[in-house]
Amino acid sequence: MFRTEVQVSKSDLNLMLQHQVLTMGSCFAEVIGSKLQQHKVNALVNPFGTIFNPVSVCLLLKAASGKPYNFENNLVQHNGIWYAYDLHSSLSSPDKEELLHMIQERMQQTSEQLQQASLLIITLGTAVAYRLAQSGKVVANCHKLPAKQFSRVLLSTEEARLAFEDMYGLLKLINPDLKILLTVSPVRHIKETIPMNSVSKATLRVLCHQLEEAHADVLYFPAYEIMMDDLRDYRFYKEDMLHPTAVAEDYIWQKFVDAYYAPEFRQFMGQWQKIQKAAAHKPFHPGSEAHQAFLRSTLEQLQTLQQKYTFNAEPEMQLLLAQLTK
Repeated sequence: MFRTEVQVSKSDLNLMLQHQVLTMGSCFAEVIGSKLQQHKVNALVNPFGTIFNPVSVCLLLKAASGKPYNFENNLVQHNGIWYAYDLHSSLSSPDKEELLHMIQERMQQTSEQLQQASLLIITLGTAVAYRLAQSGKVVANCHKLPAKQFSRVLLSTEEARLAFEDMYGLLKLINPDLKILLTVSPVRHIKETIPMNSVSKATLRVLCHQLEEAHADVLYFPAYEIMMDDLRDYRFYKEDMLHPTAVAEDYIWQKFVDAYYAPEFRQFMGQWQKIQKAAAHKPFHPGSEAHQAFLRSTLEQLQTLQQKYTFNAEPEMQLLLAQLTK
């Protein structure tokens, strides 16, 4: 066998379709969260946009857990657009009050999800961060402002660990049963240089190890190790040679599901994927009796699956019904 497979131990979480999830962090949190949503899990995915460093992730989760934080004091206007230093640039507006309202809505949404969620997935992208030169505050995004306004730093494991512990205590107050799954993003940050990226990823991996050792309800999923050691072949990378391909993402996703979800959910996945494939089928003759019978059969299967597992199947039902009425 010409590969080194990373074995991920089966956890005792045994999550089901009905267990809610929140994902936060780098673009890999987006990948896992989107796949959960595609499989009908109630998942809130990166509500504040892509956030790469652990201190900024923890700050947002602390605010969503109820710790007072004044976002208005951490806004900046650039080229007529208002941004928040603590959020991704996608959350911005020409109107300051509109941005503050947007932040408040995302905070409320995240707070509600945290209180109900069974699992919080935090994907850490880099330990390299930027501090405002004037205040020393760590920012999540520089929003293409002049470089002289920031200083580039490598966060220490101690600073990141203290930020996590402060956040952890608040999370357990609002949801004592919440489990936290840490991952390190497998995407390399080459703008930091390859050597610095290695130092950064090592810092994050040590941090995750320390937190996993310190807390029984903090787990680690080796997405980084799977990509670096199991899938160490450029055929598993996109054209930029940095991001995983869809094949690699699906492989890592399957490892994730096998480790943390119950067999019943995996059975649902197989049935749901068949229905998705059927609903997406583009026939040559949509009005033929054969295809209409196929649609009716698919609709019946969907209704049976929805009754068995209790999930929101309305979008797919409407899609099938629309094709039946053509």
